[in-house]
Amino acid sequence: MHRGPEYRSRRCGTQERAFWTRGRVTAYNGYMRARVEWIVARTAFPISLVAALLGAMALMNRGGAPDAVAGQIILLSYIAIAVLERLVPLHEEWRRDKGDLKADIGLGVTNAIVNGAVQPLTFAASVSLAGWISTHYGVRLWPAEWPLMLQLIPALLIAELVEYSWHRSMHEIPWLWRIHATHHSANRLYWFNALRFHPIDLLVAGPGKLIPLGILGADAPVIALVGVFSAVHGVYQHANIPCRLGPLNWVFSMAELHRWHHSPEIEEANHNYGGNLIFWDIVFGTRYLPKDREPPVEIGIGDMPNFPQGFGALMLSPFRWERVAAEAGAAGTRPSDRTL
Repeated sequence: MHRGPEYRSRRCGTQERAFWTRGRVTAYNGYMRARVEWIVARTAFPISLVAALLGAMALMNRGGAPDAVAGQIILLSYIAIAVLERLVPLHEEWRRDKGDLKADIGLGVTNAIVNGAVQPLTFAASVSLAGWISTHYGVRLWPAEWPLMLQLIPALLIAELVEYSWHRSMHEIPWLWRIHATHHSANRLYWFNALRFHPIDLLVAGPGKLIPLGILGADAPVIALVGVFSAVHGVYQHANIPCRLGPLNWVFSMAELHRWHHSPEIEEANHNYGGNLIFWDIVFGTRYLPKDREPPVEIGIGDMPNFPQGFGALMLSPFRWERVAAEAGAAGTRPSDRTL
């Protein structure tokens, strides 16, 4: 059937309207996604951290056991950030399993078991020592009369000094680096990286940093809040989501700073050692946040690109370092290669 110019004109008009409609929808979706990313980048971490701390305090005030409360809050935080990563990823490349997921799960479970067994023992020993000090010297060093949230400030500063010292030592002392290399062998950043540590590494960075608090007389609720703070901060610190904290980058050692710490370039990676706070990095001059460029998407150990990724190989790597270094393609493993 012959169709005249009028029909063709109407058809072209319909197609043009459909084209522009699709264009407007695409533009609107892009605009809305940009707005969501803007909001997530600036509010997700602060809101989650405050909600987790207030939630933990509320549950403990209602009679919840500090350890149990901390575990519940941490689990909920992990679930929330895992969902958020799927909805608002920063880098598509970091969403894909690069052969690291099974190892990360294995390390996470192992560290949970080891820390769950060791932490109560170390804290109990520290509390006993605090009791001995109080009995023999008649003083209690911890400001237990302060509101619980205020007690968190000195607790974090003290615990962070232990973690900062340990973390920096592992980067600058070769035989300690072989323990910490497991964490830096990750070739992407996502929430599960917060658990990608060799158990020896995390024993000092976890239960070890609580020993001074126990000796000084900090109570279990304070320790629980430190645990909640560290877990929520750690999972956001490694998360594959947009992060723009502005002035808060002078308080927290969050993702914008920590992504530089995972750079394959040693000159960039040997900075930002703080686990939760950036305070001690500022004090000792190791804070690093360039304003002229973004952190690299390709991360890992620059001179060891073929570092093993299997769970068993990662667990054994500190104990057969020469073989690992040779097979990983290490260009240099001298002390000067890992120092500032």
